[in-house]
Amino acid sequence: FRMLFRKLTKDVYRYLQKCVETHKEFNINMAIKTQTLTNGLKYSLATGNWGDQKKAMSSKAGVSQVLNRYTYASTLSHLRRCNTPLGREGKIAKPRQLHNTHWGMVCPAETPEGQACGLVKNLALMAVISVGSVSGPVIDFLEEWGLEPLEENAQSTNLTKVFVNGVWLGVCRDPL
Repeated sequence: FRMLFRKLTKDVYRYLQKCVETHKEFNINMAIKTQTLTNGLKYSLATGNWGDQKKAMSSKAGVSQVLNRYTYASTLSHLRRCNTPLGREGKIAKPRQLHNTHWGMVCPAETPEGQACGLVKNLALMAVISVGSVSGPVIDFLEEWGLEPLEENAQSTNLTKVFVNGVWLGVCRDPL
């Protein structure tokens, strides 16, 4: 998009120079060619090559792909896929293994066979990716319902830790 926008601004600049040289009135509707962005994005989504059409060899390939719609289950599986951007021919084992932090988020069983084994991972069945939200109202609610600050109870081992967006806020004596 950045390259297409840069091309659009260059076209507007050239049109402005031409208007100044020929003493014409500048018309923004004539200066902005909407087809520049439209055609560029259509090309990128259709081919998967992101970048200028003229420089297709140096553009990033594989950024978009066709959605698999064989069955409902295969469509859901395709939408929940995580692709590791490494070469398939390498024999490095570490990127193919599940990390401890993947527990509950990445399915340990669903991965393709062959060269892509372990490099293509799927989200776990109950994993949900939520849209980012503001932490303030959640923190206020938790403080009203008995969240004890972390500074006062950091040493207690039998209390339940409370995290909001990955930040340890405090502890709770009576979890629901």
